[in-house]
Amino acid sequence: MSTESAISIQREHLHRRGVRLEWFTVLWNVIEAFVAIGAGLIAGSTALIAFGVDSLIEVISAVVLLWRLLQTGPNATVEEHGHAERRALFLVSATFFLLAAYVTFESISALVTWEAPDSSTVGLVLSVLSLIIMPVLAYTKQQTGRELGSKALQADAVETWVCSYLSFTLLAGVGLNFAFGWWWADAVGALMMLPVILWQGWETFEEAREAGEEPDS
Repeated sequence: MSTESAISIQREHLHRRGVRLEWFTVLWNVIEAFVAIGAGLIAGSTALIAFGVDSLIEVISAVVLLWRLLQTGPNATVEEHGHAERRALFLVSATFFLLAAYVTFESISALVTWEAPDSSTVGLVLSVLSLIIMPVLAYTKQQTGRELGSKALQADAVETWVCSYLSFTLLAGVGLNFAFGWWWADAVGALMMLPVILWQGWETFEEAREAGEEPDS
């Protein structure tokens, strides 16, 4: 087998893996959003509802990456790859800013109104499961994106890492409320992740702009 054929087969393998990862991301986050928002509405938990909204935004990001991967395929030309990559990067950066807006609104609203959520066993279980699954998913996306040479997939992996951190803050907030009745813990924890979200959103946006300035050759 020639070196060129081996590289082509490897890229096809990586491409299929990337598609499977994004399909899993979509399916898991749809389930996660349904459970989190439902449990949050029942318990009156701002953190759970915000977490569910975050899951929906992660679905948007994953769909964007699926579109990018399926549109170009593993052996796309440089020009096709470049145009799709730029569009994907811009859309992924937008999801970071949407996530920041939702977290800010939900958290500040809870603190201002002194909204005390009920304890939620479902929320605790969901946050533990997410904290286990999300880092593994993020790491696998990151490695696949590097090997495939996809900045958009790597950016989406970063967003999944951010979601992992949000899973931790959700676990901390719901857990502290469950154990000590600290109603404000989840809102404060969510606000603490805003600098990371905004920074990553800006970084991804800058990558998209730089990609647009590069010649497709």
